[in-house]
Amino acid sequence: MGLEALARRAEEAGLNASAPPQQAQVDGWLIRLSPGKAKRSRCVNALSAGSTALEHLLDRCRQAFDAAQLPLIVRITPFSQPADLDAQLAAKGWFEFDPADVMVRPQLDELPTVHQRLQAVDAPRYAQIVGELRGSSAGAIAAHAERMQAAAVPYQGFVLQGGAGQLLACGQFVREGDIVGLYDIFTPPEQRGQGHAQQLCSALLQAAKAQGATQAYLQVGSDNEVAKRLYTRLGFRFAYRYHYRSDNPAAVD
Repeated sequence: MGLEALARRAEEAGLNASAPPQQAQVDGWLIRLSPGKAKRSRCVNALSAGSTALEHLLDRCRQAFDAAQLPLIVRITPFSQPADLDAQLAAKGWFEFDPADVMVRPQLDELPTVHQRLQAVDAPRYAQIVGELRGSSAGAIAAHAERMQAAAVPYQGFVLQGGAGQLLACGQFVREGDIVGLYDIFTPPEQRGQGHAQQLCSALLQAAKAQGATQAYLQVGSDNEVAKRLYTRLGFRFAYRYHYRSDNPAAVD
């Protein structure tokens, strides 16, 4: 599979993996209304050009987001429709924020050696662990757990612990057929720079490979150079970049 085809596959798998219970279709656009912290689960994904004028389509989306008490956010990818959507929103004064890179690993061969074992945790516990590391509210943590438990594609969360039971790193993966996505990779500040994240990711990839995965993807903040260097060492390569747009300053919170 070529890089462009794998990029599209990763986008589709990422949409499936991040689907919250609160979502609907509006004239070809996928709207997601989760109250959680992850923007990919509380935004509009413009999957097709639609049959109505952009202004009308945005108004319909805004009504849904207002009812959910969420700021209207549109996620822009190389696959968004109409193709000039980003330029149209920019012309309306919508600001751009939170760019992220999607990286892919075309094959899961020659994975690094793993020296530590992972411990599986259920969705509520994993959401609590990640939420505390993020500084999330109780509502956001509950929404994260709800999304994982309701996901059509199952999440599998794991922690890497030290000999005294301290958290060294945590992460989860979502396998859909032969493609796996790594999500919510975190290392506590006091444990960074010791190779724990690399051990964690290597173990996650090996576990997913044992379940039938042959290729992988992940999403990382475009400005997170430390994480991108780690993922490059693990064999991932850049596939595409996406970002968000909104006309509401509250969207960046």
